[in-house]
Amino acid sequence: MSDATTAGIPIDRYTLFRVFKYTVYLLLVFNVGAFFLENHAVAAAVFADGVQPGRVIEAYNDSIDTLAWVILLLVFELETFVLPDHKLRGGVKWSLNAISAVCYLFIVYSFYGYVVEMISLGQLLPNLQPVCELAAQGGWSLVQGADDYVALTTANCAALGSGETLRLAGAQVLGSVDSWHSIQRLAWTDVINAGAWLLLVAVLAFDVWLQLRHELSNRIMHYSRMIKASLYFTLLLCALYWGISGTFLDFWDAFLWLVAFFCIEMNLFQWQAETGAEPAVQTG
Repeated sequence: MSDATTAGIPIDRYTLFRVFKYTVYLLLVFNVGAFFLENHAVAAAVFADGVQPGRVIEAYNDSIDTLAWVILLLVFELETFVLPDHKLRGGVKWSLNAISAVCYLFIVYSFYGYVVEMISLGQLLPNLQPVCELAAQGGWSLVQGADDYVALTTANCAALGSGETLRLAGAQVLGSVDSWHSIQRLAWTDVINAGAWLLLVAVLAFDVWLQLRHELSNRIMHYSRMIKASLYFTLLLCALYWGISGTFLDFWDAFLWLVAFFCIEMNLFQWQAETGAEPAVQTG
């Protein structure tokens, strides 16, 4: 085991790993606030009459989704690293299961929100009125990219030129054809990413369940890793696409989540190795 030294105090690699891991978790908590501010700004443009209760999940989908994932991540951390096996029983286990169930409810609902958003972005209508006339009327917004809305004014309406513009059905938002197509591709990426994460945590939760029953064999772990590797690869592609075509916040958040669940995988690997070695120690 290699050691590092800070101010004369030896620090083993596992301590460094924990510091790194919890730093990543704190950054994800910070992202909840960042997404809330971004969602709030977009909601002000898309929902001109205010966000109705039934559309809160659509308006604040990213922040609600991220908060639920952060809580679920902490539950996984408790199950796979913090709490010993004998503590994961009775009331503690039921409490963690209840918290996880609530998180899964919001995560599935957020996935539904991504699907709804993707469908709504497909409901584009041709704009038949001169753009600068709409700007003179006031109340219209111009979409320039994903989550990037500005007020349509007589100063920026000319930037659209004479090309075709499309408006979002049910909202006073318009943009160029290229802008809308780019946003639609990003919306599809959101759906694929959210779906892959749902499948991934389902497999991971199954691993944890088997591990608590001492039934997580090396053979099962092998197949589990194969499935999760394909899902992680899909998530990596989504992160790279966001890095190229989306916003930095989307890319940074996706990257942090990959690192965070890599840490959970390391927890699970160490947990399985320790329990797998227990019989040998006991019979020695």
